[in-house]
Amino acid sequence: MRRDLRQLTDAVCADHPDPYWREVDEARRYPQEFVDALTRTGLLGALVPEEYGGLGLGLGDASVVLEAINANGGNAGPVHAQLYTMASVLRHGSEEQKRRYLPGIATGEIRLQAFGVTEPTAGTDTTSIRSTATRTDDGYVVNGQKVFISRVQHSDLMLLLARTARREDGRRPSDGMSLFLIDLRETSGVDVRPIRTMVNHETNEVYFDNARIPADSLIGEEGKGFRYVLDGMNAERILIASECIGDGRWFVGRASRYASERQVFGRPIGQNQGVQFPIAQAHVHIEAADLMRWRAADLFDSGLPCGAEANMAKLLASNASWEAGDVALQTHGGYGMAAEYDIERKFRETRLYRIAPISSNLILSYVGEHVLGMPRSF
Repeated sequence: MRRDLRQLTDAVCADHPDPYWREVDEARRYPQEFVDALTRTGLLGALVPEEYGGLGLGLGDASVVLEAINANGGNAGPVHAQLYTMASVLRHGSEEQKRRYLPGIATGEIRLQAFGVTEPTAGTDTTSIRSTATRTDDGYVVNGQKVFISRVQHSDLMLLLARTARREDGRRPSDGMSLFLIDLRETSGVDVRPIRTMVNHETNEVYFDNARIPADSLIGEEGKGFRYVLDGMNAERILIASECIGDGRWFVGRASRYASERQVFGRPIGQNQGVQFPIAQAHVHIEAADLMRWRAADLFDSGLPCGAEANMAKLLASNASWEAGDVALQTHGGYGMAAEYDIERKFRETRLYRIAPISSNLILSYVGEHVLGMPRSF
């Protein structure tokens, strides 16, 4: 199955080669043609159960698709949220919500790519968010601000984390946060403002000004939204790790090929250990990260705790892809800075994942506290 998924993804990517992604990046536009082609294969419904029209596959299978996109020189960012954000609906949504939305998500008729968690004054301290959802007779009124929310313009739905009770009124800081599935097509009072960034991820600030949403927008129970979000974050980290592994393999492939072909002083530069060894080391680190990716995915798909493994997979893979990117840029020298070689584009894209969706330092603090049992560092 995984081989078939890889081959199918490779075939779609073959129709969208380097010049396509170069043009998309230069124009800072959404790769609509690529997304449409991938949608037609059914791959974006990989995690949706068959009873709702999806492929009913595991997270490990889905990770192969994202890895293959990046390994072919593409950017899986425009489609990865369609895979992991719907997990909250699948795992914690009502049967009515599943039947209303999952079939459309599986076919691509409905896009669920916007994930509203981060806020300007909270950052990764999610329990400090200030956005509120106030209960009314017929639903909720949402007020607040979210930041670094990608591709809202191309999403029909948004998962939103907001406070339905004050932090100080809860027994724990995480109490009182609730998760909502908002239909952006039917909701007024939502203002989207783009933020220009170094990568083409169409990142935005989103403002909610007395935005009214129906009562059945609530996922699960009030006050348990933080737990639902954490559940989905393990999937997110594993899928991001797979993208980084794809990036790393692309960088290593480009660097090793260029080093074998490029002649300086009458011999290939890859014959020099100073050029060859860094590329080989980057390859080793990518392969090691890949093993942790599969360990985390297997645990997730088995329904077992995988928080440590998911975080470690994301850390190892993002560091390894960044190392491979740096090696590829160094190997190509000045040509690595030229847009036509695509190294600089992928170099910018892969750097993001040492920051998002969680920074390397926060992963290390998680491992220090929850795996090694040391005192909390923040």
